[in-house]
Amino acid sequence: MDAIELEVMVHALSGIAEEMMARLIRAAYSSNIKERRDCSTALFDGQGRSIAQAAAIPVHLGALGDAVAAVRALGPEPGEIYLLNDPFSGGSHLPDLTMITIVGSREMGVVGFAVSRAHHSDIGGMRPGSMPADSTTIFQEGLVIPPTRIGRDGALDPNLLRLILANVRQPAQREADLKAQVAAGTLGQDRLLGLIRATGLEQMTMAIEAVLAYTERRVRECIARLPDGVYEAVDYLEGTGEDDVAIRVSVTVAGDALRIDFNGTAPQQTSNLNAPIAVTRSAVAFALRVLLDPHLPTNDGALAPVELIAPPGSLVNARWPAAVVAGNVETSQRIADTLMLALQKVAGGLAQGQGTMNNLILGNGNFNYYETIGGGQGASAAGPGLDGVHVGMSNTLNTPIEALEMEFPLTIRRYELRGASGGDGLHRGGWGIVRAVEVREDCTLSLLSDRRRYGPQGSAGGGDGAPGRNLLNGEPIAGKTSLDIKAGDCITIETPGGGGWEPLPPAADASEP
Repeated sequence: MDAIELEVMVHALSGIAEEMMARLIRAAYSSNIKERRDCSTALFDGQGRSIAQAAAIPVHLGALGDAVAAVRALGPEPGEIYLLNDPFSGGSHLPDLTMITIVGSREMGVVGFAVSRAHHSDIGGMRPGSMPADSTTIFQEGLVIPPTRIGRDGALDPNLLRLILANVRQPAQREADLKAQVAAGTLGQDRLLGLIRATGLEQMTMAIEAVLAYTERRVRECIARLPDGVYEAVDYLEGTGEDDVAIRVSVTVAGDALRIDFNGTAPQQTSNLNAPIAVTRSAVAFALRVLLDPHLPTNDGALAPVELIAPPGSLVNARWPAAVVAGNVETSQRIADTLMLALQKVAGGLAQGQGTMNNLILGNGNFNYYETIGGGQGASAAGPGLDGVHVGMSNTLNTPIEALEMEFPLTIRRYELRGASGGDGLHRGGWGIVRAVEVREDCTLSLLSDRRRYGPQGSAGGGDGAPGRNLLNGEPIAGKTSLDIKAGDCITIETPGGGGWEPLPPAADASEP
């Protein structure tokens, strides 16, 4: 396959994944998917290898393969549709529902998998929104769905669907979003079969091998440019009390391969900071993509030169029945931060960004609102950090105020940049965000946020970004908390700023944009 044919095939496959994503967003009912776009779509070949993924959510980047592997172990047949969210069978956290459509025919057998993962606003559990800050086991976080055949030929099994909907809040919305995922999978199936018919199965198989080999070759070339050696770093998550939870990584560069070892990381916690191995793999994939080649095709070739060691029973490879809801959204951020910190001196990169998703969950029996809020990006040698953006493992949009206030009993009182929150430096860190939400009904508040005690680190002598703050009616509350609030209460989230780059020159004013 020559270079032109290879490039055409890379874009043909990624185009299918992007088209699946577009259909999912357009067909979804909840603002969480249609507005915030908290979802991902991907294609896998018949061997369960990732061959394309839409440019969507980094925390899904390397995680979907474990879900496909769990379904493949069940011997699926073409046309079947599987659903799962079990974090210990390829899922991430319970609100993320993964749907897998089996692509193939009676003559060809299974030739691929069309996959979508979407964050549903509720999947049951002890608190509305299914993201409690105070969960200690997986059972408190919602309905656990192991890999389950939920339908075939574009239709869901009504009995299984009733079972799922009986365990969630706002079942009509959940049903509509599940059907949007079915539509995305059907499209992926049709497009992949069409591509196979156009090229022939044998030629298509050869083309996929070439795409994966091309991606691996590019990654190995990037690694080979790094000096051989062992590079180490440690960073910390803020626990639910006053404790700090360590993530340690040792990266060995040897020729064109990497060994990434998390030995020394804290054991899994009684809190919900625990990350399943699929989430850790995603964080590693994202960090390496940022450091080595941001334009790399998104497929399994990207991790082929990487050996990942994550001790079982640790924070980064939790074991059942650990609570994991914050592991997906917060621990993933710190895993990526720590890996980038270890390689920063030899691979470049940024000062630290906000390093948190600032998860805000409000809900009762009538509504469930979930938002991740942007903050400051870290500065770099190239210039200042970006203001008010999603950083690291999150890549969602905000919910527009007009859509939010129309759908939910909520009023936005403030939404603005948090001035002068970036770290000082020749290039200042990006500014965080202030978002204040007033509730018009009694409801439950859950917050999963980090970097409330320590700001993001500057780099090359630059200043640290400002830590974030959470306020309820003007009074500080913890970074990770769940509590009942009343109509008229106002929750304000002040997100962290990014770290600065190099010392501030004399007479410079970092508060200026």
